[in-house]
Amino acid sequence: MIRRFSSEFVNNYYKSNSTADITLYYSILSPPSRTVLLVAKAIGIELSLKSVDLQKGEHLSPEFLKINPQQTLPFIVDHGHHDISVVDSHAIAAYLCENYAKDDQLYPKDTVKRAHINAGLHFDTGYLYTQFNNLFEDLFVYGATEMSPKVLTKICKGLDTMERFLQHGPFLCGDHLSIADISCIATLSSMDTFLPIEKSKYPKLTKWIHSMKSFSFYELNRKAAEDVQELMRNKMIENQMATCRNVSK
Repeated sequence: MIRRFSSEFVNNYYKSNSTADITLYYSILSPPSRTVLLVAKAIGIELSLKSVDLQKGEHLSPEFLKINPQQTLPFIVDHGHHDISVVDSHAIAAYLCENYAKDDQLYPKDTVKRAHINAGLHFDTGYLYTQFNNLFEDLFVYGATEMSPKVLTKICKGLDTMERFLQHGPFLCGDHLSIADISCIATLSSMDTFLPIEKSKYPKLTKWIHSMKSFSFYELNRKAAEDVQELMRNKMIENQMATCRNVSK
């Protein structure tokens, strides 16, 4: 049985303020949602949290459509800035840093550094998270009973790329933690037990993961990442059992 990760626990851990200027619509099992939570925690701002149940299709409701035409999570509404809404975890992370961070360490104003961080964010969007989503869809939409060779191969290539990124410093974009690191760890930690990362093959990546897990803001991600992987493993077992029943008929 999966441990249900309640929104009450998130609120207690995160110390969400229901009167905060920024409302985050999120799902704790969603890596992009956790990216926003972790970035907000890292820069020390409070959010008003609105949990959206994807399994119940709450993001497809007419009410949700009115406030978010894209019908995706996460997204924010900044009541302190004329109720502006921002969609996509990477855009939200950059927006929060630009408008609310005390300094520019996580998202530097230097255009060269920012270009590298933007590239890291696009790597998460276009490659790393895509493989997580493919794995999730294989299990929950197509009834996969094991990890497909195609997804496995692509995840391996992603790990190879991250190891090369880390040739230039302890973090993905050099010497300092950035929102690219936070975004990628939220995704990678949501599927890493499906393809255990070999320390001998990926020494720099292994060290990076250890460093990311040492930050105080990571604790929320740890529990949720464990839950989503347990959810996927349970679904794989369920699919296997269903296949056995069909074969034995």
